[in-house]
Amino acid sequence: MSAASPWIVETTAESFESDVLVRSRTVPVVVDFWAPWCQPCRMLGPLLERIADEFQGRFILVKANTDEMPEMSAAFGVESIPAVFAVRDGSLIDQFVGVLPEPQLRAWLAGVFPSEAETLTSEAAALEATDPVAAEAKYRQALENQPNDSPARLGLARTLLVQDKVDEARQVIDELAAAGALDAEGERVAAEIRLRLEGKETGGVEEARAAAEADPKNLELQWNLARALVAEKQYEEALQVCLRLVEKDRHGFGEQGRALMVDVFHLLGPENALVDEYRRKLTMALF
Repeated sequence: MSAASPWIVETTAESFESDVLVRSRTVPVVVDFWAPWCQPCRMLGPLLERIADEFQGRFILVKANTDEMPEMSAAFGVESIPAVFAVRDGSLIDQFVGVLPEPQLRAWLAGVFPSEAETLTSEAAALEATDPVAAEAKYRQALENQPNDSPARLGLARTLLVQDKVDEARQVIDELAAAGALDAEGERVAAEIRLRLEGKETGGVEEARAAAEADPKNLELQWNLARALVAEKQYEEALQVCLRLVEKDRHGFGEQGRALMVDVFHLLGPENALVDEYRRKLTMALF
């Protein structure tokens, strides 16, 4: 192994998770499972090490001695060595077994690196919280390179929403939904867009509450109050109002209340205590 190379790591069973999985979230990691007695390993190892030094940190080479860490070898399904795995963002993206000639090895490594669009998307995600305008620009640049990239499109929708460009965000999300590319985060963003648009029509919580209290039997006014409460992020009271609508008018305003509750569930996420409580209450009300 190259002496004191910052791009090459001799891992151990104790440091494997940090060396491979954690580190792969910031830079691609190539794991070389080898053993001192393995002649093909002695051919492949120096070649990988030389290329790792040549690439100056574009990837990290992690050397894993199978004699010293059989558990890790088993976890990766290693049956023969040398076995080489590429890990990026905590996930396995490619692998090969045996010795590749240098041209083929370099071609394989080229597939390990993120594309330009992926790099721009990663940079944009890092900017979302502090500079949504710059993040939007990078997401749009990524989409110029790769128009159907779902993570970039979803990130663009998020940054548009942060800037209150709700209609533009909705268009992006509608396109993702039409393509069947909405994951859990996409559902959350879609829910937030719907709730933002609903809230704009209510006139605010004070006005909606006054109208609902003046005519408590008017379910439409109760529905309007629930939407206003959600727009102001008063989620618990909004869920209470929606639940009452479900109980009183299951197939009318109750259905709209149920849909609003589901949107709030998506927005808050499954780990939220309110979601757990009101999902259970909604189930009881429906069945």
